[in-house]
Formats: sequence, C-alpha cells, structure tokens
Amino acid sequence: MKHTKKTDLPSKTCPVCKRPFVWRKKWKCCWDEVKYCSERCRRSKVAPL
Repeated sequence: MKHTKKTDLPSKTCPVCKRPFVWRKKWKCCWDEVKYCSERCRRSKVAPL
C-alpha cells in the first residue's frame, strides 16, 4: 500500500476564514467543488460584491 505524506496533499484557502485546508479522503470525488474548510464557514459564506 502506498502512503502519502500530509505535506504532499493538495491544499486550498478558505474564502471565509482565510485559513489553508488540505485534501481529505471524504472529498476525493468532489475536491474541485470544495470551497470552504468547514460547515461553519460554508454557512457563514461571504456574499459576493
């Protein structure tokens, strides 16, 4: 079994809290659609200008 280091995982920055977050196994099918780091940030998303 091949192991991947956490430093090698893709990451994004949350537009709400501006914190970086990394790929999770539960997002393997929809990583391109993930925008927020958590449910809390998703609920309090920033309104577009």
